Amino acid sequence: MLKRSLAIMLAVMLLLSLAACGPKPAEQPAANEPAQEAESFKIGIMTGTVSQNEEEYRAAENVKAKYGDMILLQTYPDNFMKEQETTIANVMSMASDPDVKAIVICQAIPGTSAAIDKAREIRPDMLFIAGVPGEDPDMIASKADVVLQSDELGMGTAIIEQAKKMGAKTFVHYSFPRHMSYQLLAMRRDIFKETCAKLDIKFVDATAPDPTGDAGVPGAQQFILEDVPRKVAELGKETAFFSTNCAMQEPLIKSVLEQGALYPQQCCPSPYHGYPGALGIEIPEDKAGDIGYLVEQIKTKLAEKGGTGRFSTWPVPINMMFVEAGAEYAKAYLEGKFTDKVDAAQLEKIFSDYAKAPMTITTYKNETTGAETKNFFMVLSDYITF
Repeated sequence: MLKRSLAIMLAVMLLLSLAACGPKPAEQPAANEPAQEAESFKIGIMTGTVSQNEEEYRAAENVKAKYGDMILLQTYPDNFMKEQETTIANVMSMASDPDVKAIVICQAIPGTSAAIDKAREIRPDMLFIAGVPGEDPDMIASKADVVLQSDELGMGTAIIEQAKKMGAKTFVHYSFPRHMSYQLLAMRRDIFKETCAKLDIKFVDATAPDPTGDAGVPGAQQFILEDVPRKVAELGKETAFFSTNCAMQEPLIKSVLEQGALYPQQCCPSPYHGYPGALGIEIPEDKAGDIGYLVEQIKTKLAEKGGTGRFSTWPVPINMMFVEAGAEYAKAYLEGKFTDKVDAAQLEKIFSDYAKAPMTITTYKNETTGAETKNFFMVLSDYITF
Protein backbone atom coordinates (compact mmCIF):
# COMPACT_ATOMS: atom_id res chain seq x y z
CA MET A 1 0.00 0.00 0.00
CA LEU A 2 2.89 2.31 0.92
CA LYS A 3 4.68 1.48 -2.33
CA ARG A 4 1.52 2.26 -4.31
CA SER A 5 1.13 5.67 -2.56
CA LEU A 6 4.77 6.56 -3.31
CA ALA A 7 4.27 5.64 -6.97
CA ILE A 8 1.25 7.93 -7.27
CA MET A 9 3.12 10.82 -5.62
CA LEU A 10 6.07 10.38 -7.99
CA ALA A 11 3.74 10.40 -11.00
CA VAL A 12 2.06 13.60 -9.85
CA MET A 13 5.44 15.29 -9.29
CA LEU A 14 6.61 14.22 -12.75
CA LEU A 15 3.51 15.71 -14.38
CA LEU A 16 3.99 18.98 -12.50
CA SER A 17 7.63 19.05 -13.56
CA LEU A 18 6.73 18.55 -17.23
CA ALA A 19 4.09 21.29 -17.04
CA ALA A 20 6.63 23.73 -15.57
CA CYS A 21 9.13 23.00 -18.37
CA GLY A 22 6.56 23.15 -21.16
CA PRO A 23 6.18 26.05 -23.64
CA LYS A 24 4.99 29.30 -22.14
CA PRO A 25 1.98 31.05 -23.64
CA ALA A 26 2.87 33.90 -26.01
CA GLU A 27 3.24 37.22 -24.25
CA GLN A 28 0.46 39.61 -25.17
CA PRO A 29 1.38 43.20 -26.02
CA ALA A 30 0.39 45.83 -23.55
CA ALA A 31 -2.84 47.61 -24.26
CA ASN A 32 -0.97 50.69 -25.55
CA GLU A 33 1.54 48.70 -27.67
CA PRO A 34 -0.02 47.29 -30.88
CA ALA A 35 1.36 44.00 -32.13
CA GLN A 36 3.88 44.26 -34.99
CA GLU A 37 3.10 42.07 -37.98
CA ALA A 38 6.07 41.36 -40.23
CA GLU A 39 4.63 41.23 -43.73
CA SER A 40 6.84 40.64 -46.73
CA PHE A 41 6.30 42.80 -49.80
CA LYS A 42 7.90 43.85 -53.04
CA ILE A 43 7.98 47.17 -54.88
CA GLY A 44 7.94 47.41 -58.66
CA ILE A 45 9.74 50.23 -60.49
CA MET A 46 9.30 51.07 -64.17
CA THR A 47 11.50 53.63 -65.94
CA GLY A 48 12.62 54.49 -69.43
CA THR A 49 15.65 52.85 -71.02
CA VAL A 50 19.19 54.24 -70.87
CA SER A 51 18.72 55.91 -74.28
CA GLN A 52 15.58 57.78 -73.15
CA ASN A 53 16.80 58.91 -69.75
CA GLU A 54 19.72 57.15 -68.09
CA GLU A 55 19.16 58.93 -64.77
CA GLU A 56 15.86 57.24 -64.06
CA TYR A 57 17.17 53.84 -65.12
CA ARG A 58 20.26 54.17 -62.88
CA ALA A 59 18.10 55.41 -60.00
CA ALA A 60 16.02 52.24 -60.24
CA GLU A 61 19.23 50.21 -60.21
CA ASN A 62 20.31 52.10 -57.06
CA VAL A 63 17.11 51.07 -55.29
CA LYS A 64 17.59 47.48 -56.46
CA ALA A 65 21.17 47.46 -55.17
CA LYS A 66 19.99 48.77 -51.81
CA TYR A 67 17.03 46.42 -51.25
CA GLY A 68 17.74 43.40 -53.44
CA ASP A 69 14.89 41.01 -54.17
CA MET A 70 12.37 43.40 -52.63
CA ILE A 71 12.60 45.42 -55.86
CA LEU A 72 11.38 44.39 -59.32
CA LEU A 73 12.56 46.43 -62.32
CA GLN A 74 10.89 47.05 -65.67
CA THR A 75 11.31 49.54 -68.52
CA TYR A 76 8.87 51.00 -70.99
CA PRO A 77 9.76 50.93 -74.71
CA ASP A 78 11.61 53.82 -76.36
CA ASN A 79 8.82 54.18 -78.90
CA PHE A 80 6.19 54.22 -76.18
CA MET A 81 3.66 56.22 -78.19
CA LYS A 82 3.30 53.35 -80.65
CA GLU A 83 3.84 50.56 -78.13
CA GLN A 84 1.42 51.34 -75.32
CA GLU A 85 0.39 47.68 -75.15
CA THR A 86 3.98 46.87 -74.18
CA THR A 87 3.84 49.46 -71.41
CA ILE A 88 0.62 47.92 -70.11
CA ALA A 89 2.07 44.40 -70.34
CA ASN A 90 5.19 45.41 -68.41
CA VAL A 91 3.14 46.96 -65.60
CA MET A 92 0.94 43.87 -65.50
CA SER A 93 3.97 41.58 -65.24
CA MET A 94 4.77 43.28 -61.92
CA ALA A 95 1.18 43.61 -60.71
CA SER A 96 0.63 39.89 -61.31
CA ASP A 97 3.12 39.07 -58.54
CA PRO A 98 0.97 38.91 -55.36
CA ASP A 99 3.94 40.13 -53.26
CA VAL A 100 4.18 43.39 -55.21
CA LYS A 101 2.21 45.91 -53.14
CA ALA A 102 3.39 49.16 -54.79
CA ILE A 103 4.63 50.30 -58.21
CA VAL A 104 6.64 53.45 -58.95
CA ILE A 105 6.53 54.65 -62.58
CA CYS A 106 8.84 57.40 -63.81
CA GLN A 107 8.31 58.77 -66.33
CA ALA A 108 4.56 58.20 -66.36
CA ILE A 109 4.41 58.32 -70.16
CA PRO A 110 1.15 58.15 -72.19
CA GLY A 111 -0.40 54.74 -71.56
CA THR A 112 0.30 54.82 -67.81
CA SER A 113 -3.33 55.54 -66.90
CA ALA A 114 -4.50 52.60 -69.01
CA ALA A 115 -1.85 50.39 -67.40
CA ILE A 116 -2.98 51.38 -63.89
CA ASP A 117 -6.62 50.71 -64.82
CA LYS A 118 -5.69 47.24 -66.06
CA ALA A 119 -3.63 46.47 -62.97
CA ARG A 120 -6.38 47.59 -60.60
CA GLU A 121 -8.70 45.00 -62.12
CA ILE A 122 -6.64 42.36 -60.31
CA ARG A 123 -4.94 44.49 -57.62
CA PRO A 124 -7.36 47.21 -56.48
CA ASP A 125 -5.34 48.06 -53.34
CA MET A 126 -1.98 48.53 -55.12
CA LEU A 127 -0.15 51.77 -54.31
CA PHE A 128 0.78 53.58 -57.54
CA ILE A 129 3.27 56.47 -57.59
CA ALA A 130 3.58 58.24 -60.95
CA GLY A 131 6.46 60.64 -61.64
CA VAL A 132 6.76 63.12 -64.53
CA PRO A 133 3.34 62.43 -66.06
CA GLY A 134 2.86 62.65 -69.81
CA GLU A 135 -0.92 62.71 -69.49
CA ASP A 136 -3.28 65.48 -68.39
CA PRO A 137 -3.09 66.17 -64.62
CA ASP A 138 -6.75 65.36 -63.98
CA MET A 139 -6.44 62.06 -65.85
CA ILE A 140 -3.31 60.71 -64.16
CA ALA A 141 -4.34 62.02 -60.73
CA SER A 142 -7.59 60.05 -60.98
CA LYS A 143 -5.63 56.82 -61.61
CA ALA A 144 -2.41 56.99 -59.54
CA ASP A 145 -2.40 57.46 -55.77
CA VAL A 146 0.50 59.93 -55.77
CA VAL A 147 1.66 62.02 -58.74
CA LEU A 148 5.06 63.74 -58.71
CA GLN A 149 6.05 66.53 -61.07
CA SER A 150 8.69 69.22 -61.06
CA ASP A 151 6.80 72.47 -60.75
CA GLU A 152 6.49 73.06 -64.48
CA LEU A 153 4.34 76.13 -63.98
CA GLY A 154 6.70 77.58 -61.38
CA MET A 155 9.55 76.91 -63.81
CA GLY A 156 7.76 79.04 -66.37
CA THR A 157 8.83 82.02 -64.28
CA ALA A 158 11.98 80.65 -62.59
CA ILE A 159 13.80 79.55 -65.79
CA ILE A 160 13.29 82.91 -67.49
CA GLU A 161 14.40 84.79 -64.36
CA GLN A 162 17.52 82.62 -64.23
CA ALA A 163 18.20 83.26 -67.93
CA LYS A 164 17.85 87.01 -67.29
CA LYS A 165 20.43 86.81 -64.48
CA MET A 166 22.80 85.19 -66.98
CA GLY A 167 22.31 88.08 -69.38
CA ALA A 168 19.88 86.50 -71.85
CA LYS A 169 18.28 88.71 -74.48
CA THR A 170 16.56 85.83 -76.30
CA PHE A 171 15.02 82.55 -75.14
CA VAL A 172 14.65 79.62 -77.57
CA HIS A 173 12.08 76.96 -76.66
CA TYR A 174 12.56 73.64 -78.53
CA SER A 175 9.58 71.25 -78.52
CA PHE A 176 7.24 69.33 -80.83
CA PRO A 177 3.47 68.83 -81.18
CA ARG A 178 3.25 65.73 -78.96
CA HIS A 179 4.79 67.52 -75.98
CA MET A 180 2.74 70.62 -76.64
CA SER A 181 -0.36 68.44 -76.33
CA TYR A 182 0.61 67.88 -72.67
CA GLN A 183 -1.40 70.37 -70.67
CA LEU A 184 1.31 71.38 -68.19
CA LEU A 185 4.01 71.78 -70.84
CA ALA A 186 1.72 73.92 -72.97
CA MET A 187 0.75 76.06 -69.98
CA ARG A 188 4.43 76.46 -69.06
CA ARG A 189 5.26 77.61 -72.58
CA ASP A 190 2.61 80.32 -72.24
CA ILE A 191 4.14 81.42 -68.92
CA PHE A 192 7.57 81.48 -70.61
CA LYS A 193 6.17 83.88 -73.19
CA GLU A 194 4.53 86.11 -70.58
CA THR A 195 7.63 86.21 -68.38
CA CYS A 196 9.89 86.93 -71.35
CA ALA A 197 7.66 89.86 -72.27
CA LYS A 198 7.84 91.23 -68.71
CA LEU A 199 11.65 90.92 -68.59
CA ASP A 200 12.22 92.28 -72.12
CA ILE A 201 13.49 88.96 -73.52
CA LYS A 202 12.61 87.83 -77.04
CA PHE A 203 10.78 84.47 -77.05
CA VAL A 204 11.43 82.07 -79.96
CA ASP A 205 9.14 79.04 -80.34
CA ALA A 206 11.21 76.43 -82.25
CA THR A 207 9.89 73.08 -83.47
CA ALA A 208 12.23 70.08 -83.26
CA PRO A 209 11.70 66.48 -84.47
CA ASP A 210 9.88 64.16 -82.06
CA PRO A 211 12.35 61.47 -80.84
CA THR A 212 9.53 58.91 -81.06
CA GLY A 213 9.03 59.74 -84.76
CA ASP A 214 10.53 58.12 -87.84
CA ALA A 215 14.01 59.63 -87.36
CA GLY A 216 14.06 58.46 -83.74
CA VAL A 217 16.38 59.76 -81.03
CA PRO A 218 19.45 60.04 -83.35
CA GLY A 219 17.54 62.24 -85.79
CA ALA A 220 16.30 64.56 -83.03
CA GLN A 221 19.79 64.85 -81.53
CA GLN A 222 21.36 65.60 -84.90
CA PHE A 223 18.81 68.36 -85.49
CA ILE A 224 19.80 70.06 -82.23
CA LEU A 225 23.51 69.88 -83.08
CA GLU A 226 22.84 71.53 -86.44
CA ASP A 227 20.18 74.05 -85.41
CA VAL A 228 21.80 75.67 -82.37
CA PRO A 229 24.67 77.16 -84.44
CA ARG A 230 22.09 78.57 -86.87
CA LYS A 231 20.11 80.13 -84.03
CA VAL A 232 23.22 81.67 -82.40
CA ALA A 233 24.38 83.07 -85.74
CA GLU A 234 20.93 84.66 -86.15
CA LEU A 235 20.18 85.73 -82.57
CA GLY A 236 23.56 86.19 -80.90
CA LYS A 237 25.39 84.54 -78.00
CA GLU A 238 23.15 86.07 -75.34
CA THR A 239 20.53 83.48 -76.29
CA ALA A 240 19.29 80.95 -73.72
CA PHE A 241 18.22 77.53 -74.97
CA PHE A 242 15.69 75.10 -73.53
CA SER A 243 14.22 71.80 -74.78
CA THR A 244 11.28 69.82 -73.43
CA ASN A 245 12.84 66.44 -74.31
CA CYS A 246 15.33 64.40 -72.25
CA ALA A 247 17.18 62.86 -75.21
CA MET A 248 18.00 66.34 -76.56
CA GLN A 249 19.77 67.64 -73.44
CA GLU A 250 23.23 66.20 -74.12
CA PRO A 251 23.57 67.54 -77.68
CA LEU A 252 21.99 70.83 -76.55
CA ILE A 253 24.57 71.36 -73.78
CA LYS A 254 27.39 70.41 -76.13
CA SER A 255 26.30 72.75 -78.91
CA VAL A 256 25.41 75.67 -76.62
CA LEU A 257 28.87 75.45 -75.03
CA GLU A 258 30.59 75.34 -78.43
CA GLN A 259 28.61 78.38 -79.59
CA GLY A 260 29.12 80.36 -76.37
CA ALA A 261 25.39 80.70 -75.65
CA LEU A 262 23.36 80.23 -72.42
CA TYR A 263 21.74 77.19 -70.83
CA PRO A 264 19.69 77.87 -67.66
CA GLN A 265 18.18 74.44 -67.08
CA GLN A 266 17.37 71.03 -68.54
CA CYS A 267 13.81 69.75 -68.96
CA CYS A 268 14.46 67.53 -65.93
CA PRO A 269 16.91 69.56 -63.82
CA SER A 270 19.87 67.66 -62.37
CA PRO A 271 23.69 67.75 -62.46
CA TYR A 272 23.51 64.23 -63.93
CA HIS A 273 21.15 65.06 -66.79
CA GLY A 274 23.12 65.63 -70.00
CA TYR A 275 26.18 67.26 -68.43
CA PRO A 276 28.46 64.19 -67.97
CA GLY A 277 27.93 62.96 -71.55
CA ALA A 278 28.16 66.40 -73.14
CA LEU A 279 31.33 67.30 -71.23
CA GLY A 280 33.04 63.89 -71.38
CA ILE A 281 32.95 63.38 -67.62
CA GLU A 282 33.51 59.81 -66.46
CA ILE A 283 32.43 59.18 -62.89
CA PRO A 284 34.59 56.62 -61.03
CA GLU A 285 32.81 53.93 -59.04
CA ASP A 286 33.88 55.40 -55.72
CA LYS A 287 32.29 58.73 -56.70
CA ALA A 288 28.98 57.29 -57.94
CA GLY A 289 26.16 59.30 -56.40
CA ASP A 290 28.57 61.99 -55.14
CA ILE A 291 26.80 65.12 -56.40
CA GLY A 292 29.48 67.45 -54.97
CA TYR A 293 32.17 65.67 -56.99
CA LEU A 294 30.15 65.91 -60.18
CA VAL A 295 29.36 69.61 -59.67
CA GLU A 296 33.08 70.39 -59.34
CA GLN A 297 33.85 68.36 -62.48
CA ILE A 298 31.16 70.24 -64.43
CA LYS A 299 32.51 73.61 -63.24
CA THR A 300 36.03 72.65 -64.31
CA LYS A 301 35.00 71.40 -67.75
CA LEU A 302 32.83 74.45 -68.46
CA ALA A 303 35.57 76.83 -67.29
CA GLU A 304 38.03 75.23 -69.72
CA LYS A 305 35.77 76.25 -72.62
CA GLY A 306 34.63 79.64 -71.37
CA GLY A 307 31.25 78.52 -70.03
CA THR A 308 31.57 79.77 -66.44
CA GLY A 309 28.40 81.52 -65.31
CA ARG A 310 26.51 80.54 -68.46
CA PHE A 311 25.14 77.14 -67.37
CA SER A 312 23.01 76.12 -64.40
CA THR A 313 20.65 73.49 -63.03
CA TRP A 314 19.07 72.31 -59.78
CA PRO A 315 21.42 70.90 -57.13
CA VAL A 316 19.34 67.71 -56.87
CA PRO A 317 18.58 65.19 -59.66
CA ILE A 318 14.81 65.61 -59.76
CA ASN A 319 13.84 62.48 -61.70
CA MET A 320 16.25 60.32 -59.71
CA MET A 321 14.61 61.72 -56.59
CA PHE A 322 11.17 60.77 -57.89
CA VAL A 323 12.38 57.17 -58.40
CA GLU A 324 14.49 56.69 -55.28
CA ALA A 325 12.56 58.83 -52.79
CA GLY A 326 9.32 57.56 -54.37
CA ALA A 327 10.41 54.00 -53.56
CA GLU A 328 11.28 55.06 -49.99
CA TYR A 329 7.82 56.59 -49.63
CA ALA A 330 6.22 53.35 -50.86
CA LYS A 331 8.38 51.27 -48.50
CA ALA A 332 7.52 53.44 -45.50
CA TYR A 333 3.81 53.19 -46.32
CA LEU A 334 3.93 49.41 -46.70
CA GLU A 335 5.80 49.13 -43.41
CA GLY A 336 2.95 50.97 -41.72
CA LYS A 337 4.92 54.10 -40.82
CA PHE A 338 1.92 56.11 -42.03
CA THR A 339 -1.53 54.98 -43.01
CA ASP A 340 -2.84 57.31 -45.73
CA LYS A 341 -1.62 56.67 -49.25
CA VAL A 342 -1.45 60.44 -49.77
CA ASP A 343 0.59 62.05 -46.98
CA ALA A 344 2.09 65.42 -47.96
CA ALA A 345 4.09 65.81 -44.74
CA GLN A 346 5.76 62.41 -45.14
CA LEU A 347 6.48 63.13 -48.79
CA GLU A 348 8.14 66.46 -48.01
CA LYS A 349 10.24 64.90 -45.25
CA ILE A 350 11.41 61.98 -47.42
CA PHE A 351 12.22 64.30 -50.34
CA SER A 352 14.09 66.80 -48.16
CA ASP A 353 16.09 63.96 -46.57
CA TYR A 354 17.00 62.69 -50.04
CA ALA A 355 17.96 66.13 -51.37
CA LYS A 356 19.73 67.15 -48.14
CA ALA A 357 18.09 70.52 -48.71
CA PRO A 358 14.61 71.99 -48.33
CA MET A 359 12.29 71.25 -51.25
CA THR A 360 9.25 73.39 -52.00
CA ILE A 361 6.28 71.07 -52.52
CA THR A 362 2.86 72.37 -53.49
CA THR A 363 -0.28 70.77 -54.87
CA TYR A 364 -1.42 71.30 -58.44
CA LYS A 365 -4.17 73.83 -59.04
CA ASN A 366 -6.03 74.13 -62.30
CA GLU A 367 -5.33 77.63 -63.61
CA THR A 368 -8.76 77.81 -65.23
CA THR A 369 -11.03 76.40 -62.53
CA GLY A 370 -8.85 76.95 -59.47
CA ALA A 371 -9.57 73.39 -58.35
CA GLU A 372 -6.83 71.80 -56.22
CA THR A 373 -5.66 68.23 -56.92
CA LYS A 374 -4.47 67.05 -53.52
CA ASN A 375 -2.53 63.98 -54.70
CA PHE A 376 -0.64 65.82 -57.48
CA PHE A 377 2.54 67.29 -56.00
CA MET A 378 4.70 69.96 -57.64
CA VAL A 379 8.37 70.26 -56.63
CA LEU A 380 10.62 73.32 -57.03
CA SER A 381 14.27 73.99 -56.09
CA ASP A 382 16.78 76.84 -56.24
CA TYR A 383 19.57 76.93 -58.87
CA ILE A 384 23.25 76.14 -58.82
CA THR A 385 25.18 78.17 -61.41
CA PHE A 386 28.38 76.62 -62.65
